[in-house]
Amino acid sequence: MGRLVAGRYLLLRPLGSGGPGRAWLAHDQRLGCEVALKAARADPRNLPPPPYDHPHLVTVHDVVEHEDVPWTVMEYVAGAVDLRELVARRGPRAPADCARIGLAVLSVLDAPAAGHGRGVPHRGVAPAGILLAPDRGGAPYGRILLLDHVVAGSGEGDALLALGRTLYYAVEGREPSDDRDVPVRAGALGPLLERLLGRAPGPRVTVAEAEAELAWIVTPQTETYARPRTDPGSQPPWSAARPSVPRPATSASTSASASTSASASASASTSASASATAPSSVPASASADRRTTTASPAGHRRPRLRALRAALAGGLGLALALGGVWYALADRAADGAGTPYGDAVGLVAPLEDGDCVRARRPGGTRFTGTPRLTVDPACRGGAPDGQVMAFVPASSAEEARRQGPARCEERTREVRDRLAGVRSMAVVPAEDGFETALRRTACVVVGADGPLYGPLGRHREPGSVFADTATMQRRDCLDVRSTREARLVSCSGRYDSQVLGFTRLAPGVTLAEAPAAADTACARQVPPRDYGFDPSLYESGSRTAAGAWKSGSHLVVCTVQRQNGGTMEGNGP
Repeated sequence: MGRLVAGRYLLLRPLGSGGPGRAWLAHDQRLGCEVALKAARADPRNLPPPPYDHPHLVTVHDVVEHEDVPWTVMEYVAGAVDLRELVARRGPRAPADCARIGLAVLSVLDAPAAGHGRGVPHRGVAPAGILLAPDRGGAPYGRILLLDHVVAGSGEGDALLALGRTLYYAVEGREPSDDRDVPVRAGALGPLLERLLGRAPGPRVTVAEAEAELAWIVTPQTETYARPRTDPGSQPPWSAARPSVPRPATSASTSASASTSASASASASTSASASATAPSSVPASASADRRTTTASPAGHRRPRLRALRAALAGGLGLALALGGVWYALADRAADGAGTPYGDAVGLVAPLEDGDCVRARRPGGTRFTGTPRLTVDPACRGGAPDGQVMAFVPASSAEEARRQGPARCEERTREVRDRLAGVRSMAVVPAEDGFETALRRTACVVVGADGPLYGPLGRHREPGSVFADTATMQRRDCLDVRSTREARLVSCSGRYDSQVLGFTRLAPGVTLAEAPAAADTACARQVPPRDYGFDPSLYESGSRTAAGAWKSGSHLVVCTVQRQNGGTMEGNGP
């Protein structure tokens, strides 16, 4: 640090590995702005002329030489983290997230600006060469940028093989070791990974085929089966069994419409009672005429008796039906058959939105085997492991098993991106409990290292006290009462600090040493100026909690606050 490159660029601090060469944050003394500098991987004469204009490439401003070493001068992307570091911090990414990354890489492969025909050596993408940064909409990893220019080729520098290894690392959290190392978290991405890695029989996947498969994963088809097309003029089956009642000619069209509506809404019990009590030799039209014409006193009593019998029969039928449903459900709950998610999960009622759960794993090993769940609907039972955040409907239990986990990864991605140390867990309906589970998979966000200690995301109430830092999320505004108490408040008013991100302290740091160490780590790794805060007015802060030390994660929350201790207002720059 403090080194001057090419007499113009002052190195400030390292930004990360970024591949073989270290990237640095530097100050351009000529233009008075911040840039990123990195030792070039090739002779500058072999690089395409800057700037390279592509939405998924870090903009290259210039290539300079310093002490016979070529340096690439690039744009500085605030808030960016490379894929390798992100996976190391927060665990494997969702298949849909990995598919978005793959599409970004493939778009660079097809772009002329990537260096095709310019003599650029063949090289593939690596996790450390992919940056994920906040986009304009505020999504923390919505912008995908490549540090190096990826060029399709063959042999050692095969970009598609490198892409397969990169996506495998992103979705599994580790490098593929050998041909027998099959992906277990890839979901819908699995078949494409096998082809990218050259493990599937037949020719390797092409760029066009990979793009089509990744695009399907990012935006999956909503219809998983062909819907039957209904003739708009057809009548429901039960309408044929009920002859139409004669109407005056002047209201024929109205009568037909009313007849169709009435037949569709008639209850099964009433229809059955009417057919059982009315003599088969008497047409329905004749019966209707007798109800509308003057008759003898006995004739008046007969329709009333018939109506009374119909009502009694309908009530008795309804009582028997309800009793049968109760008996069936009670019997299924008693013998374990028909439970919504199977006997291993143990729940006898379907999960609801916002339910907090505790998960007890077989053998006590986290994320192995099927967890046995208990529900805390109020989310106040001490330290819940997770909370239901979304649902994925399905047309069958088989479809839920096949698509539920991957779809849950997609549905919970937004809330997981704003939290730290969490994972997605899909609670899939059992075969004989599919209807009981309301034909849907429950998507639960659970703590990756330990309990979550309270509600998440939209289920939190303004003014509530954080029981632990585990439920704090990016851009939360805090009313800090003391070092131990912080409340969630609206960012539209005044508040004391705002959450910017997260970091982890070294395993040797004790809980007593954590506050001082966390302030230093946050100032270095999550500096407020990277988020647009003026360093002359704002400073870095942090919050720690005992839960992170009980779980061994040593995760701390990095915040921003005013230097003079005053309050803040608004949601940031």
